Amino acid sequence: MGWRDRITIDPKIVAGKPVIKGTRLTVDFIIDLLAAGWTYEEILENYPQLEREDITAALKYAAETLKAEKVYALAIK
Repeated sequence: MGWRDRITIDPKIVAGKPVIKGTRLTVDFIIDLLAAGWTYEEILENYPQLEREDITAALKYAAETLKAEKVYALAIK
């Protein structure tokens, strides 16, 4: 199961930010919790509507998005 089964993007939900399907919890919110040191268990305890696979899907979405990002050097004059 890939992230596409658990993440949705809909302009009518949280201004089109990627969210966990069936919730208004955004991928960036989940990533922020993990970056702040929260464990999967703490997230699941505080957000019981989530499943472990939702958190993993958020990480996979973020990784895939970053892999596709292009960075171009600008000429400085």
